Amino acid sequence: MSLAALQLIENDVVAAIGPQSSGIAHVISHVVNELRVPLLSFGATDPTLSSLQYPYFIRTTQSDSFQMEAIADIVEYFGWREVIAIFVDDDYGRGGVSVLGDALAKKLSKIAYKAAFPPGATKNVIKDLLVEVNLMESRVYVVHVNPDSGLDVFSAAKYLGMMGTGYAWIATDWLSSVLDSIEPADPEKMNFLDGVVALRHHAPDSDLKKNFLSRWNSLKYKGSARPNNYGLYAYDSVFLAARALDTFLNEGGSISFSNDPKLHNSDNSSGLRLSSLHIFDGGQQFLQTILKTNFTGISGQIQFDIDKNLIHAAYDVLNIVGTSSRRIGYWSNYSGLSVVSPEILYLKPPNASSSNQHLHGVIWPGDNTKKPRGWVFPNNGKPLRIAVPYRVSYKQFVSKDNNPSGVKGYCIDVFESALSLLPYPVPHTYILFGDGIGNPDYSDLVYQVAQNNFDAVVGDVAIVTNRTKIVDFTQPFIESGLVVVTPVKRMKSNPWAFLKPFTLTMWCVTGGFFLFVGAVVWILEHRINHEFRGSPRQQLMTIFWSVQYCWFTSLCN
Repeated sequence: MSLAALQLIENDVVAAIGPQSSGIAHVISHVVNELRVPLLSFGATDPTLSSLQYPYFIRTTQSDSFQMEAIADIVEYFGWREVIAIFVDDDYGRGGVSVLGDALAKKLSKIAYKAAFPPGATKNVIKDLLVEVNLMESRVYVVHVNPDSGLDVFSAAKYLGMMGTGYAWIATDWLSSVLDSIEPADPEKMNFLDGVVALRHHAPDSDLKKNFLSRWNSLKYKGSARPNNYGLYAYDSVFLAARALDTFLNEGGSISFSNDPKLHNSDNSSGLRLSSLHIFDGGQQFLQTILKTNFTGISGQIQFDIDKNLIHAAYDVLNIVGTSSRRIGYWSNYSGLSVVSPEILYLKPPNASSSNQHLHGVIWPGDNTKKPRGWVFPNNGKPLRIAVPYRVSYKQFVSKDNNPSGVKGYCIDVFESALSLLPYPVPHTYILFGDGIGNPDYSDLVYQVAQNNFDAVVGDVAIVTNRTKIVDFTQPFIESGLVVVTPVKRMKSNPWAFLKPFTLTMWCVTGGFFLFVGAVVWILEHRINHEFRGSPRQQLMTIFWSVQYCWFTSLCN
């Protein structure tokens, strides 16, 4: 197919539309760059087909980089931390899975295992791969394959019992493309897809789209496939090229070609005459005309951003149930997951916060509405490696011990109590972190968990901002605020209990202070009210301060 495309370019073309394969697009992009011929591809979604390396490559569909961001948001939405990527080992598969790993890393998740199989793999090869995958811990699978082998993956999974309760399957847009092209739906094929979550390129339900599908149904041959969303992008790609060419000619552009001295015939066995390939002189101007084109097509808005990607990247989130698929929400690079269509959200300020992410309920494999946990303890798995800080102070929290587990303390007791509430066993082993001479560096301990040197930490680890960026914490079960700690003693009550808070010396100091202040006040009042000398009031004050003096003297003695 690559050779046929190159032979077609011999005819001095001004633009090329296609191919749908990312692998072929890589080959042709090198040639069109040299010949300055824009290549409009409606199916090559490989993110490595970048505008920097291939300036004349124009993607008229969405890059898989957006699709993998959508999958990462779905994984985060359901609270999973690890997935297994099942993919075809070619440019399309490797490029997509590489971007998926980066997207998951931003969500503090990861690809636990990359299960690749060669293009054109037999059913037995795929089955053997799934047997290996089923022995692993993760039960969340992301399937990023070609349509020709994708259904074989789910057929083998059904045979191996991997489409039951506890499993979660997420398929990229290849699956929706296959299902949209099948009319009517094949019950046998739909049977082993039950419970799968899939993505589909979002195309607004516009009148333009409805009219096109109506005309297609009236014109198509009996037995021909109905157009999926890639077919809609292909239609808009042709319209884009024609519209841009019309603008190019109206703006004074001319169609002329010149020879490329670097191209010459060295071997004619391939049937490709390199000397017949010519450079399109107006290629750069025509490229800019295409990138500036803006119109509404049957697939949605056709307009490019600065990176030559279509604006408004959006996907439908589907759930395969029975013999049909139902839409449980949308994803867009504008607001993330939502049950509201992207066209409505574009009229509002963007809001991709975690609290604003919503999907309708999912029916998972096994006809189960409860979200799968996403992992199990594998039969051949290793125990969890639990790091414990080897402290030299505050050993009540965690410390070394001679018991079989090797550790003890309040944090260990809380952890063991939590494990006892789980309905399944959790094999684990404790590993002391530190030399026992000084308290270990807790930030380094947290970093070791992020680097997978330990699976978890049990101990008095403070929850601080820089640590929460790389690991997850449980809810705090110890408060470290300012408190007053005092032993509780039961004491008999007596009338002089109010004297207990202060010592005798403290009471003497306090009494002397109040006696001094009272005396000063009395003297001042006596001077002001000297006319009442010898009055009953003065006599009463004299008696009062005499009693105060006697009480203070007896208390201090």
